[in-house]
Amino acid sequence: MANGAHVKVKEYVDTVKSQAEELILKGFPEKIVILNDLLATEQFQVEDVTKIHQDINIPIPEPITLNSHSDGPVTKKAKRELDNDVSGTPVLLLTNGPVPSNEKLKLMISVVKPHIKQLVEHSNVLKMWITFMIPKIEDGNNFGVSIQEDILAEIQSVESEAAAFYDQMSRYFVSRAKVISKVAKYPHIADYRQAVKELDEKEYLSLWLVLCEIRNRYCTLHDIVTKNLEKIKKPRSSNNEALY
Repeated sequence: MANGAHVKVKEYVDTVKSQAEELILKGFPEKIVILNDLLATEQFQVEDVTKIHQDINIPIPEPITLNSHSDGPVTKKAKRELDNDVSGTPVLLLTNGPVPSNEKLKLMISVVKPHIKQLVEHSNVLKMWITFMIPKIEDGNNFGVSIQEDILAEIQSVESEAAAFYDQMSRYFVSRAKVISKVAKYPHIADYRQAVKELDEKEYLSLWLVLCEIRNRYCTLHDIVTKNLEKIKKPRSSNNEALY
């Protein structure tokens, strides 16, 4: 049983090594080209960001005039109504139906998310590959090992950054929902409506930047690994090569 487990572990290690070298030599260059092409599409080249605005479907109600036919003092009842109006309107239903998400941004997110997931997966493969390549601890001749450790730290950083991109997208929907709820409660306040537009514009720029960062991370990993491939595979063969 133990021998069978040992064989399976060795098969896993060999598979990781094979996948990693395939990614570095072929997969990453292809991915960089795909991302460059995607960044050049019309979807990610919107010069006028107002084009990504979405109608929130919350009309501005007619203002209510209190005591419009009376020159007398404001009654206690009217005062309470005024106070309630200032504090906001309880939202029981939206007369025009549901408030839609920004469909253009939802589509962009659906395009970007798979690339984030792949970057996390690819980073994990490289991380395990280099970990398996690190030799046993010995005195001296550890220059190559230090190179492996530096590259491993870079890969771990990329993996963490890519995972954080997911959190950024989920926070956008929560933030937008909170502002929309303010629009529903205070429909006459134009700044809340503008805040929705500003938030959408910010998210568009963030999505473009995330895709650029994904492309850049692939370029960085491909560059640093290919330049040091010999040291990664044979860390104790020589002391003469530099990291960059």
